[in-house]
Amino acid sequence: MSETTTRADATPPGAALLTHRQILTILSGLLLGLFLAALDQMIVATAMKTIADQLNGQTLQAWATTAYLITATISTPLYGKLSDIYGRKPMYLTAISLFLAGSLLSGIANSMYELAAFRAVQGLGAGGLMSLAMAILADITSPRERSKYTGYFMAVFGVASVAGPVVGGLFAGLETFLGTAGWRWVFLVNVPIALVALVVVAKVLNIPHKRVNHRIDFLGAATITIGLVPLLIVAEQGREWGWASGTSIAMYVVGVLGLVAFVFVQKRMGDEALLPLRLFRRQTFSLGNVVNFLLGIGMFGGMVSLPLYLQIVKGYSATEAGLMMLPLTFGIMTAAGTSGQYTAKTGRYRIFPIVGLGLMSVVLFTFSTVGTDTPVWQPLVLMFFMGAGLGLCMQTLLVAIQNDAEPRDMGVATASATFFRQIGGTVGTAVFLSVLFSTVGDKIGNALNSAFGNPEFMAALARPENQQFAASLKDGGAGLSLDNTEFLTKLDPVLARPFLDGFSGSIDLVFLVGGLVTVVGFAVVWFLREVPLSTRSGLERVNDEDEAAQAPVAIH
Repeated sequence: MSETTTRADATPPGAALLTHRQILTILSGLLLGLFLAALDQMIVATAMKTIADQLNGQTLQAWATTAYLITATISTPLYGKLSDIYGRKPMYLTAISLFLAGSLLSGIANSMYELAAFRAVQGLGAGGLMSLAMAILADITSPRERSKYTGYFMAVFGVASVAGPVVGGLFAGLETFLGTAGWRWVFLVNVPIALVALVVVAKVLNIPHKRVNHRIDFLGAATITIGLVPLLIVAEQGREWGWASGTSIAMYVVGVLGLVAFVFVQKRMGDEALLPLRLFRRQTFSLGNVVNFLLGIGMFGGMVSLPLYLQIVKGYSATEAGLMMLPLTFGIMTAAGTSGQYTAKTGRYRIFPIVGLGLMSVVLFTFSTVGTDTPVWQPLVLMFFMGAGLGLCMQTLLVAIQNDAEPRDMGVATASATFFRQIGGTVGTAVFLSVLFSTVGDKIGNALNSAFGNPEFMAALARPENQQFAASLKDGGAGLSLDNTEFLTKLDPVLARPFLDGFSGSIDLVFLVGGLVTVVGFAVVWFLREVPLSTRSGLERVNDEDEAAQAPVAIH
């Protein structure tokens, strides 16, 4: 037995043990795909206000964001399962191709609803780009040494965070570029990057694959779609339909029945299931993903609200607002790098998500006190600590889940971490934007009523250049549309103040709700047990299992 172990460590069959150089070569392909997804997120987040104004759909912008997140979320576990069966490379190439098609279509959208549909195609690709990159990294590195390579992933996010706001703001600010409306290049810029990524991945992503013979759980994919989509749609549209309206109740019923059917299908499918229920018997898997879900809600609450605060309340351009999000990225990179190095040296990791969620809770509650007149340096400092909290949680929870998974389940286990965080993010985005736009009208109305008692406001209202605005207020402001907030930048600052206060108050409420969610996550994560980290990569563990299976034959 000792001879077998020694031989496996030294020269395992199938060239499963990769050199540092081989790992870096494979990483070059992964990082291009990851850069594609990360850059798109930053560009679109920065430019979304401008895009929504151009398509006259500011209050509909949640559809474009939610559609992308829904398809990215639902496709993620399917990518995990299919990659366990057919291999990571063909599925990664499929993900890049779908993302390319979605980007091209989004660049020719002519309405907010069309954009939402095309962003859904983009999301089908994005669902594989993130989760498969992390699954492949788990195949070729051990949990203990993985932190040495996650630094490259953090660097990609860092570059995307710097380039994204600049590129997004630049295109959003251009009337036309190469004969096409500037904002359309926010999506079209992905096309050449995706083409390069396809070529590089096809060439370098060559790792051994042991096929796991499973049936594809199409029924599971269908039932989870039926379960999630109605619930996410009602989260977005409930404020307009009425939360207790017939349409909303129908959505609740269909969603719940879909989720019940999904659980039933998963139980019947056993190991063939999209998300095998046996995985949930592992405490690290089940508890880690509960925390991932709550983390996703809190994370997207901040991600959605901060750019709106900086652009609408503070009046910064899309480019400026995007660049001002950099402290959040630096916080993620610093915390993830520091915690990763510590984990690589000691094998300890449980303390990091505890500290991270505690820090996020404090920051979100502090954000809820930020107002119209708050000096801008305060939210910038808070962003760094928000990012630090995220950095301590995201990487650590993923490594914990991967470490506890069997090699045959690596794709599913890795995808599950992204899946549950994305579900949280989708719910968070829909609910938080719903909270924002369902309360902002009343808050602006209250601020206007108070302003009518202010002599300075009344004097500004009487000026000749403000008569058109004054006329729109005579019907209680009904003539003003929040679908396009550009009018605030041209309005007399005294007259704009009630609108800024209204938006600021609603954004504060979003942060408060996000803080309450992360407090629940902070309470839950204390129950996470620390399982010792393996020093064997996914490929090495597969070889170990193969040798163990062949050992009795060798004895005879």
